[in-house]
Amino acid sequence: MTIPAPLELWRETVLPEWTDYNGHMNVAYYTLVFDHGVDAFFTFAGMGRDYRDSTTFSTFTVEHHITYDQEVLEGDELICRSRLIGFDKKRIYHYHEMFHAGDGYRAATCEFLSLHIDLSVRRVTPMSDDRLAPLAEMLEAHEHLPPAEKLGRTIRVPRLE
Repeated sequence: MTIPAPLELWRETVLPEWTDYNGHMNVAYYTLVFDHGVDAFFTFAGMGRDYRDSTTFSTFTVEHHITYDQEVLEGDELICRSRLIGFDKKRIYHYHEMFHAGDGYRAATCEFLSLHIDLSVRRVTPMSDDRLAPLAEMLEAHEHLPPAEKLGRTIRVPRLE
């Protein structure tokens, strides 16, 4: 199977109830759109809802970080582009960018660290080889992409002078 680099698996339109008193999409809904993109990412990787329904395994987000580049407004169509950054037997590090579908600008980015969980005990557990192999194939396709500009950013506390 040829794996796109990056993956473009999710599109969504900004609903009126997602906007705030500033007239743009509220920060909570950026998380929602990225969460939908993550669901599509894990479905593509073979670890979505069907995986959870047919096994005792799933993934949980343990950390994520969003940057906001440019506002989006009610009715704007958004595209999420996703890439795998790295993984080991228990962790999956993935990065997503949100673009305005019509104008093409990047609106936001989000990086995630997800854990592989055994739901029967609700603990982190290693993935089986049949889950690791597709991730290895995806990583091989994605590691040749240009570096993600906003990956690994942290908030720096300004110094008062």
